[in-house]
Amino acid sequence: DGPQPRPGQEVSVKVLGALEDGGLVERDPRLTFVPGHGDVVQALELGVPTMQPGEISFFLAACPYAYGRPGSRRCARREPDVPPEAPLLFEVTLLEVRDGPDRQPLPPAARLRLGSQRRERGNFHFARGDFAAALRSYRLALHALDGPATAPPGPEEEEELQEQHVKCLNNCAAAELKLGRAEEALAACEAALRISPDNGRALLRRGQLLAELGRDAEAALVLRRALELDPASKVIHAELSRLAKRQSPPSST
Repeated sequence: DGPQPRPGQEVSVKVLGALEDGGLVERDPRLTFVPGHGDVVQALELGVPTMQPGEISFFLAACPYAYGRPGSRRCARREPDVPPEAPLLFEVTLLEVRDGPDRQPLPPAARLRLGSQRRERGNFHFARGDFAAALRSYRLALHALDGPATAPPGPEEEEELQEQHVKCLNNCAAAELKLGRAEEALAACEAALRISPDNGRALLRRGQLLAELGRDAEAALVLRRALELDPASKVIHAELSRLAKRQSPPSST
């Protein structure tokens, strides 16, 4: 027994999840997550914070609180695929509650693992079309990468931290674009380029966004730099061609 989890704390649970016909689709003897971070289905996000350590609960989750309309393909913790719009019955045992990893100094390698896990979760949401959840996961990944460390990173870890930052920022930009927020997407690209000035993905997207915002001269400079790095890119050639047509004066008749 003990108090219910507080916001920001990490929990470990034993989970069994079954379809209406009794088929077992979810089995994890120790699933660890921070409620509210979007790492698990809504039924667990909402239900586990109401539990005490040692308690066993059953949650009947309609599809929006399980795997939603698309269902979900097989992963390491699940056995068969979850069909679209399937409700699930979860049996959950709350094993442990502790302070979340964001509050604790961690070795750089653990920071990298945590950031990678959250970025991959963001990719899962993005692929399902939940761009707000994807953006939240990418921001949490950045927060994990920036958290306190027990020791300075070595040269290889420092390089990997920078690479992970750039990946997360590029993914933030993609999610912001899907949410119709061009200025926020541009800011994420520019943050990525401050870390890695020659990152081709960030350069291309920054050029596209500048053009979309009507800043054609800046866009052309950025896209030409991207083309220097990737001369064979048909996408960059097409963007520059589109800009050139837009900037050309109309022909007189």
